[in-house]
Amino acid sequence: MTLVITLLAAAIATAFWYAKAPNSDMRLGTLALMYWGAALMWCVDGIHGLLEGEGFIEIADAAAMLDDAILGLVVVAVGLVAWVVYLVAKDPKRVLRKSLANS
Repeated sequence: MTLVITLLAAAIATAFWYAKAPNSDMRLGTLALMYWGAALMWCVDGIHGLLEGEGFIEIADAAAMLDDAILGLVVVAVGLVAWVVYLVAKDPKRVLRKSLANS
């Protein structure tokens, strides 16, 4: 479930990045890359589970699926927070610099 949620977030971020591609002031490509990296990490985790004799995705146990869904939502939320921190640090629209200069 974590992989599914992360893939969905990566696909949505990529679609928004592609729609805004010529003038990507909000650095949506960075957000999309963070989510694709997380999805790749979950794929590697699933492959490792297969090699250990487990399933790729746990779908039999409802409690495990709920835990995975919560983990997926936390991963998406942490990705958004990291992206916002990145935006504030880079200040692509120079909003912070202008407001600090006027203070």
